[in-house]
Amino acid sequence: MKKSIMPTRRSIQFKLPANRITDWHRDGINVSQYMNTMSVFLPVGERFFIDSVRHFRDQIQDPELTKAVTAFIGQEAMHGREHEELNTLLEATNTPAKEQEAIVTGLLNFGQKVLPKKHQLAVTIGLEHLTGLLADSLLRTPESVEGSEANYVAMWNWHALEETEHKAVAYDVYQAVMPDSLSSYAIRTFWLVAATGVYFSLQYPFYIENVRREKALLDIGQWRSGLSFLWGKKGLKSQCVTGWFDWFRPGFHPWDHDNEHHLSKFDELLGEHTDKTLKSAA
Repeated sequence: MKKSIMPTRRSIQFKLPANRITDWHRDGINVSQYMNTMSVFLPVGERFFIDSVRHFRDQIQDPELTKAVTAFIGQEAMHGREHEELNTLLEATNTPAKEQEAIVTGLLNFGQKVLPKKHQLAVTIGLEHLTGLLADSLLRTPESVEGSEANYVAMWNWHALEETEHKAVAYDVYQAVMPDSLSSYAIRTFWLVAATGVYFSLQYPFYIENVRREKALLDIGQWRSGLSFLWGKKGLKSQCVTGWFDWFRPGFHPWDHDNEHHLSKFDELLGEHTDKTLKSAA
């Protein structure tokens, strides 16, 4: 039997200083804007994830998985709320966060119109795999954000911890509603490749534009810092490569990579931020 962890719904609000929004990371604008660009995708992405999983909630026979889905929906709603706040701060600068978010919204709305519900769920589990890998990279290398503005660091750590906590929920729903077959394997592997390609095809142009808006496009030192942060030996993305390919192994499950130990660090990584647990149903 595969590992199962029950997510906990928490409402934690972060007082993000507006004056640090584009340079909150210790390495400056480039890395800050990379992480900010990730945030642009999150509120609308979280809503897509919620819709795709919620559609199948009544088809789930396992009561524990049903409870996990409710908690998953609650966590994703909180993530969307906090990243909406970050994006609002970003929009108040010279960064076109809302314009970029509208592009992502249009794409996902189109997907909801044309894709069968099980394919939308496959898109969700593929993107959840990506976010789970990125979360693990961040949590494995806390030194990558040491010395940065504490509230932004706490928010990203909180998001990474909860992504880790619920990383298998949507996948377990997919397994519950899709028969174990070559077809279900082909659908989930196809959509990981497609979702990864679409995500990067939007993210990098947005990222470059957001750096340009801060007049750092030609700053070689800034780009060197960004490259090291993402693709260095312990880079945010370089650490994800092996795990990304692991998805294609028949019989794969997200908890095959057991990183539950990160979850013991909630209090340490969130510092002074209060952990408020929500007990109401989603």
